[in-house]
Formats: sequence, C-alpha cells, structure tokens
Amino acid sequence: MQKLVVVALLLAAVGCNQTKEPSNTELMESKIDSLIQQMTLEEKIGMLHASSSFTSGGVERLGIPELVMSDGPHGVRFEHGRGWERDLTVDDSATYLPTGICLASTWNTDLGYRYGAVLGTEAKQRGKDVILGPGVNIIRSPLNGRNFEYLSEDPYLTSRMAVDYIKGVQDQGIAACVKHYVANNQETNRSGVNVTVSEQALREIYLPAFKVSVMEANVHTVMGSYNKLRGQYTTHNEYLVNTILKGEWGFTGLLMSDWASVHNTREALLNGTDIEMGTELTQPTIDYNKFYLADSALAMIKSGEVPVSVVDDKVRRILRTMFRINKFDERTPGAINTTEHQQVALQVAEEGIVLLKNDNLLPIAVDKTKTIAVIGDNAIRRHAHGGGSSQVNAKYEITPVEGIQKLVGDKATITFAPGYEVTRANKANKKMIAAAVETAKNADVVILVGGWIHNYDPSVWGGFAFDSEAVDKQNTTMPFGQDELIKAVATVNKNTVVVLFGGGPVDMYQWINQVPSIIQAWYPGMEGGNALANILFGKTNPSGKLPMTFAKKLEDNPAHSLGEFPGQNWEVNYGESIFVGYRYFDSYKVAPAFAFGHGLSYTTFVYSDLFAEDDEDTIYLTFSLSNEGKTAGAEVVQVYVADKESSVKRPEKELKTFTKVFLEAGESSTIELQVSKESLRFFNEETNQWEFEPGQFEILLGSSSRDIRLSETMNL
Repeated sequence: MQKLVVVALLLAAVGCNQTKEPSNTELMESKIDSLIQQMTLEEKIGMLHASSSFTSGGVERLGIPELVMSDGPHGVRFEHGRGWERDLTVDDSATYLPTGICLASTWNTDLGYRYGAVLGTEAKQRGKDVILGPGVNIIRSPLNGRNFEYLSEDPYLTSRMAVDYIKGVQDQGIAACVKHYVANNQETNRSGVNVTVSEQALREIYLPAFKVSVMEANVHTVMGSYNKLRGQYTTHNEYLVNTILKGEWGFTGLLMSDWASVHNTREALLNGTDIEMGTELTQPTIDYNKFYLADSALAMIKSGEVPVSVVDDKVRRILRTMFRINKFDERTPGAINTTEHQQVALQVAEEGIVLLKNDNLLPIAVDKTKTIAVIGDNAIRRHAHGGGSSQVNAKYEITPVEGIQKLVGDKATITFAPGYEVTRANKANKKMIAAAVETAKNADVVILVGGWIHNYDPSVWGGFAFDSEAVDKQNTTMPFGQDELIKAVATVNKNTVVVLFGGGPVDMYQWINQVPSIIQAWYPGMEGGNALANILFGKTNPSGKLPMTFAKKLEDNPAHSLGEFPGQNWEVNYGESIFVGYRYFDSYKVAPAFAFGHGLSYTTFVYSDLFAEDDEDTIYLTFSLSNEGKTAGAEVVQVYVADKESSVKRPEKELKTFTKVFLEAGESSTIELQVSKESLRFFNEETNQWEFEPGQFEILLGSSSRDIRLSETMNL
C-alpha cells in the first residue's frame, strides 16, 4: 500500500502520464527523500562518522542499519569486534588471493572480474557491505611499502584491471571502494605529506583509474587518501572532490575517509567528505562524538555556519549506497572458501607469476631429475598475515616447498636448507650460507626462494621495513644477506633458479649473470606454492608480464632521478611529471633490468600481417599471432602508440590497449583490436583541457615496451 502511495505522489509531482511507471532510480530517490525528512539533525550527523572500528552510524528508529566495511583488496580481513581487537570467537578464514600486483601481472581482465567476484561473495558471507578495494594508486617508486596492493605503474593497465575487479565485486551486491584518492604514492609521512604534481601528470597518470572506476565501473564508494595535494588534504580537497570527483565525473556514491584522514570539520563538510572513518582526535580512547564530523559538525550546522543541505547531501549518498547494495532487503547467500574460489586463487597465481629469465633450465624435467635442493626462508614462509591492513586469515596457504613436494612426490629426493634468517641484524648468516652450499652442491637442480617479506612493525627489524602499509623500503637491496647466499649457491651449482617473492624488484646486478633462471612470484596467495611448482616443472606455461619496470638500480627510477622520493620536510615534488615508469625509461633511453610488459614463455609466439585502418573515432588493427612452439601457452599482445608530431613533450610511446591470447601448440589466430582516438589526447595545461593534435602516429605491437614486433605509421 505504501509503495502505491509513493508511486502516485511521484507521478503527480512530475506531471507524468498516468500510464508511465517511475523508474527504479526515481523510487529509490523517493524513499531516500522520505527517510531524510523523518530524520533529526542529530540522527543525520550520526551517519557521517564511524560508530565502531569498521562501521558507520545508522538510525535504529527508522530501520537504517550501520554500514559495515572490511579490508581488503585481496581477501576479507580478520574479524574485529566493535573495537580494534581481533574477534577470536568466530571463523574468519577467507580465500587469500594473490596480491594486487600479481593480479595485474596476469593482464587478464576476465580474471580481474572473477577475482572481484570472489571478494564480493566472501564479503557478503561475512556480513560486510563494503570491501575496501581495489587499490589503484600508481606505482611511482619501487620503495613504496604498499606497492604489493596496487596494480601498475601504467594508468591504462591499472584502469582496465580495476574496472573488471569492481564489476566483479558489485555484481555480488557488495560495494567496492576504490582507493586511495589520490596521489598516495608513498607511505613515508603519508599522514600529511604535501604532493606537488603538474596538472598534466595528475590528469594523465594519477587520475585515470579513479575516473574509469567512477564513470565506467560505477563504483559505489571512493576512499580519500592521507596526503595533501597542493596544500590541502585530499580527503576534503575542494578541487579533487567537489570539482573533479563529484563535479566533472558526476560521482553519486559516497566518499569515505581513510582511517583518520580527516583533519578539519569545515573542510570535510563543505568539500565532499561523506563519512569519517577513524580519527586522530580521540586515541587511544575512542569517543565517536568527538570525531570531526560529529559534535563539532553539529555545532556548525546549528549555528548556521554551514547549511543543513550539505548534511542532507551526504546522508543521501550514504542511503543511496545502501539501496544499491540491497541493504534494506534480503540478500542472496554468499559463500567462502569454495573450491571455485580456490581455483581462482590458483589461476591468478599461475597467470601472474612472471618468468624473468630462462637460459634453458626451465621447465625442470621431473623424470630426469633425481635430487632437488630447495633453499630459502621464503620457501617455507606464509605471508597471508602480513602487510598491515590487508591481513587475511587464510584457510590454508601452500608454501613453495609444499607445492614442490606435492608435484614431485617420490620421483625425486627433495632437500631443504633455509640459507638465511629473518633477523633484526639484517646481515648474512655465514653458517646458514655454508649449510645451504653443502645442500646445493650435489643436487641436480637448486630452487632458491627469497626476496621480500611482509612486515608491519619496522621496530621489530631494527628500522627495516618491507612491503607493508605505513612504511616504505629504504632501498632495493636484498635483505638478510641473500645476495651472498645466491652468489655462493650459484658458484657450486650452475642449475640454480632464483624465485623472488615481494611487491616489487630487488637489485640483481651482483648475481643476475650467474643464474640461468629467475622468477618473480610476488605474493601469490593461498595456492601460490602449487602455482609455482606447476610453472617450475612445466605443468603450467608461464604467461605473466611485468606491470612495472624493473630498474637495474634504484637511482634509475624517475621518481629518484627527476623527481623526489620521499621528499623533505613533508613536501614531495613529482618532478618527473608524466614520465613515470616505462615512459621515462623509454623516452630517456635508460636501459632497465626488465622492461614493463616483459615476461617469458616456454613457447614461441610470432606476430605477422599487421593491417591498420581508421575512421573518425577509432583505429582498427588486424594481425596474425602464431604459437610456433611445442607447448600451449598465452601471449599478452601490447599495443603502444607514439605521437610523432606533438607540440608538447610526450613519452616515446604509451600503452593504449592489450589482449591476452591463448593458443595451442602450432595454432594461429587472427586478432582484431581497437584503439580509441580519444585515448590519444593529451592534457594541455595552457588551455586546461584534453586535446587531440592531428598528425603522424606510430602504432606499435609487441610483447613488452622494449620488444616491439610489428609497427605501422598512420596520419590521423
């Protein structure tokens, strides 16, 4: 009966034909209007801030529940009570997916959707409304402690993976939360470092993934970051939020703060912060009425300093999000740790692990191998509980040793030596190295598993921190004396493959020429050990490609050679502007250790017969791709475009589209791709708008930014 009354009122109000039913959106907005009209000012304010560690306030009198949030970007976080203490009375085990950088290394958007669907389904099973991911901040420096959560140094690759991730989450009836808006590209001084960046770089590099998340993926929530941009905190930055996010992009969802990223009540009210989560004001005893968007906001409204309409808009956005995720209705069932979810974890790991180097050592032939030496602490270490806010209580986590043992069985003898120890001293342990050398001497093959680890509390390691929220790495030197270990082992056994865990590169120059094979495993999730074993022994043909450039040395990275990292006196200047990652290495002719998009296979792919044509809006590409090897596999075809006649300084080339193609041995396929001419525009700082300059463009098809196989020059 009430629904019919609402419908009649809507029709009368807009003067519609009596036969025209209001849309679902109109009905939703009408319900929201009704709720807002019934709320007291105090109830409205109560919805604008946290009511516990991971909930924002509801209105019990009107049947408006709290909004329940949870990290994280690669698995639903440990369960908390109302405070920050972990709730040990519930089963909070979840699927531990490979981290974001591993997902991006798949270059497989379909997997991005399935990855998001796992998160959405499991969040629903755990009673959550919002999953706090994906993280789409650009990888600017390899030192950023949170790079493992992020996707790429490239805005296009980041955008495409994020869109499908968000759709996968939200199709389950759960809100995704794209973060951290914007320019949170370091953890050092993150709570207020002021970022100075050109408008062109902001628009071309740092904003695109957020833009498509809003305008294409229709993400329901956005999280502000901790830092400042041009002198104002990003969570309540008038330009970023009012002008761009809610203005230019038309974002109708809610903007929440990162935990304690609000610093000013007036700015938060007027500059678009809808929910304040966490606060700096009341630690360690939390009084939620003392949040910036609580009592002080209420006082500003009552005094008339800020109009009630500002609060109403925030409440409307919160309620709109609740309706979009069926918060007021019975949801479909969720599921957790299903066989299907575990299979997604395995496939992402298999497609995300990158074969960096291979001089005919891999794949290892089990039937011709009698003894295998596995060396390295990371061969037995589990990583799900690390990294800070993205901790996951994994149902299980297969280590490399376990994966290798499972695959090899009794076909070969496996010996293990840790080789190094994770200690506060962060130095080589000579005795452990000597023991590892003895283990390696007589083995047919050595699998040395090292790299970074997660660490949340740098004080534990005497000031060193690795791959964690809130802290950045100090350098890219291998910790715990691993360089000495690798050199010593490779000296006594030429059949040594090095497997590297972590959210980014390590310096390899001391030993890169001593070992025949190197694998980048990232943090590959609960099925990582099985995925790694499958690749090592040829059960799976590797197809991962680097989503970031691996420099030969830290100083070669543009944030360190042209810009600043992490800056000084709470100021950081992005002096490299648009020349981030491969844009810098290619344009400034700096040779990387491994290029953006690089990744080897156990088979050979041949590109041929490129044909290119265009119309007013689009470039159409057709070419042939052949698998000329004896093994089925997948190739990531990358399309770069070079603007040859630009009136402003542009990168040598930029990624504009890609596709992942699976081919059987001996199979060929005709591939068709499109590049939008709109994507060829640049942001002109003089006119403050996007512009396309007609002229000569080179279309480049390749297997990495440095491995171009076909090209075509076009006048557009």
